[in-house]
Amino acid sequence: MEFLYTHGSLKLEFPLKEPDEARFVIMGIPFDGTTSFKAGARFGPTLTRHATLNLESYILDYGIDLAEVPIADIGDITVVAGDPRKTLDRVRVTIEELKRANPRAVPILLGGEHSQTLGAVEALKPESYVVFDAHLDLRDSYEDNPYSHACVARRISELGVKEAMFGIRSGTREEVEYAEKKGIRWVHARDYSFDAFVELVETLPEPVYLSIDIDVFDLSMVPTTGTPETGGLGFWEVVEAIEWLIENKKIAGFDIMEVAGESLGNPTALTGAKLLFYFIGAMEKMGKS
Repeated sequence: MEFLYTHGSLKLEFPLKEPDEARFVIMGIPFDGTTSFKAGARFGPTLTRHATLNLESYILDYGIDLAEVPIADIGDITVVAGDPRKTLDRVRVTIEELKRANPRAVPILLGGEHSQTLGAVEALKPESYVVFDAHLDLRDSYEDNPYSHACVARRISELGVKEAMFGIRSGTREEVEYAEKKGIRWVHARDYSFDAFVELVETLPEPVYLSIDIDVFDLSMVPTTGTPETGGLGFWEVVEAIEWLIENKKIAGFDIMEVAGESLGNPTALTGAKLLFYFIGAMEKMGKS
């Protein structure tokens, strides 16, 4: 199956299915056109895929071998350099193409900066958006760009999608006031707990789009990301939350964004790759595939 806006890339090493036969369909978005601190998220999809070469396809916790799971990888979106809106339009069109051919497919995005999540949400039209992130991303505009990575949650909110945010530790007074006005609930990284997570998400309507900005993790785990912040969450805290969400809610789509760097095998990419495997493994283990 061919897509209008994709091109070939490094692929996962185990056997892959055609996208119209797969349950999980991976696509990369090598875009960092609005990155405001550390560039390099354009390399995120390649870095994450390469990091999977270090991982066993068998997930010990779940007794699931990903080599036996119907996964496709359609390569990377061909981005429009410097233009987040035109690029996320291509993300939207690609996911719409995929869902027409395979309605059961769960799209998995590898980024790439967080601005591009909006394209997936526009295509999938979830009722709720759950995000793990260091930042609120609720600015109306940043550096005169309403489609900046710092505005993605604001744009999603304007679509009428319910939002819940976790691991937050950076934002402006205006963003906090907007969240209060719109009823957007969020949990600071200092106050995060599994119980706090469940309390916020258990009443959210389905389906849910789940987004992971890699900077939600502690800086020691993800030193190469666009806007790093000290004091983040641990790996297993996030995995536990993903497991609960998969078990209790219908998942429309998933992404791991803001992986960056220039060196293969860097810690940020390894964290993203491990999280990718756990998401797919948990979906299989809990019978959601």
